[in-house]
Amino acid sequence: MDRNVPVEGAEHPDHRVEFHLGPGDIQAVRFGVSPGHELAHAVRVLLRPAQHPLQWGWLRSVRERLPREPFALLARVIGDDGYMPDFVTADPRWDMTPDDELESLRSADLDAMRVDLGKMIVRSTGARQRMLREMRDDPRRARADIAVAWSAVWDAALAPVWPQLDRLLRADIAVRARVMASAGIAGMAGGLHPNVSWGEGAVRVRLRRHSERVDCHGSGLVLVPSVMSSWGCMVITEPPAQPTLFYPARGVTAGWARAEAEIGSALGALLGPARAGILLSAGTARTTSQVAADAGIAVSTASHHLTVLREAGLVASERDGARMLHQRTPLGEALVGAVL
Repeated sequence: MDRNVPVEGAEHPDHRVEFHLGPGDIQAVRFGVSPGHELAHAVRVLLRPAQHPLQWGWLRSVRERLPREPFALLARVIGDDGYMPDFVTADPRWDMTPDDELESLRSADLDAMRVDLGKMIVRSTGARQRMLREMRDDPRRARADIAVAWSAVWDAALAPVWPQLDRLLRADIAVRARVMASAGIAGMAGGLHPNVSWGEGAVRVRLRRHSERVDCHGSGLVLVPSVMSSWGCMVITEPPAQPTLFYPARGVTAGWARAEAEIGSALGALLGPARAGILLSAGTARTTSQVAADAGIAVSTASHHLTVLREAGLVASERDGARMLHQRTPLGEALVGAVL
């Protein structure tokens, strides 16, 4: 066997997945959020903590409250590395919520589940393999059991830090979208991760064990930032799911899971409490009146603080009809990300 040729399933530096995009696909490149992906990789972090130092702050807070049996079930389904069953992650969307993800899991296609579980069976041994076989033989019951476990582990592990995690994901998307608007898909894709590149109409992703050429066939490509899988990239390529690339979100530090009050205090020491609060809540566009109401200050005071933040390059203000909308700039996103 030629060791210079990548072999499916075996690690090799030349494994690539290429997402080939036609003109229509390029227009359909979009961003999404995936609570299911975050939970699945949270399980893998808990199984192999030594490999995920950026998650140690979160790990310290979650271990004691983790429900043992639900976690054990998810751990056997998801595994600690390699292939992950597609049914644990719904098609990512910009407006995807944890509740949406759970409902999608509860109604997952049973035939597709059988296929995914079959792939896991051939990749496992012993007690795990026996459990997966039982699940494949009764997928309806397996689906219900996995959904119950998903809910329990989510409530214990990620629900307490979802506001911080969600803010990092959406901050990343805001920055990438603005780069794509100014530098095109080539400029944006090249900055996603060292393993991602753009050339000849394709987004190329270097993986460890898998190579594939994916013709996006007018479906476009979904780009999904991740906090929990901060080590590298993953892909979904098999229909009916849309072609999807998961990549590490920017701005993830060991302190990302700090409480809201701690984040506000850190920013407050730099900007002052009022401006820190305005910047922290400026991930979505809001009017001056909304900013004032949320901060509990007069409109004129809010306008003054927004002017200071705008002149510092941390907030951008754009007119929408009779309204003026204010939102964090890439520099503002970077500042908030650094504090996280």
